[in-house]
Amino acid sequence: MRILIVDDSKEMRNIIVSLLDARNLEVFELEDGDEAVIQYGAIKPDWVLMDIKMKRMNGLEAAKKIKENYPDAHIAVVTKYDNKFFRMKAAKAGAEMFVSKQNLLELKKIIT
Repeated sequence: MRILIVDDSKEMRNIIVSLLDARNLEVFELEDGDEAVIQYGAIKPDWVLMDIKMKRMNGLEAAKKIKENYPDAHIAVVTKYDNKFFRMKAAKAGAEMFVSKQNLLELKKIIT
């Protein structure tokens, strides 16, 4: 399985990789939404784990652009901004999952 982690925090990307036990995964890491939009077609991940707040392009905008170009893309928004507003925005952008960074164990559902 190929996983693309998009988060501007290297520490958070490392935590997610450790949590997912990446031995059986091919993991790619990017720092910003614009990079994810550009690289998605080359990487062809099974799942994108996307933060919301990033410097150049936020994760919601990136998710929307990826879904426009690749309607079958699987995207999980992974963020500390866990409220009804952001959950609604994530769903509207095409995310299939919404995971709070306070509850990262939910990400294991993706790889099982």
